[in-house]
Amino acid sequence: MSWVPNVRSSFIGEIIGKIVEPYLSIFRRIIPPIGGVLDISPIVALFVLEFVKIGLITVITYIL
Repeated sequence: MSWVPNVRSSFIGEIIGKIVEPYLSIFRRIIPPIGGVLDISPIVALFVLEFVKIGLITVITYIL
């Protein structure tokens, strides 16, 4: 939602923000915005989440 700032002011945007901000804040502390404007931390956060998902699926499959 940082790419489309007007979305944050909507009701749905506020709910989504409250859910994802704790997770994204971890990456925003590490990765500064490019040029002070473009925030790529959500992309990195999605990659990390996907790697964790793949790892968990692999571990669960191995156990079963």
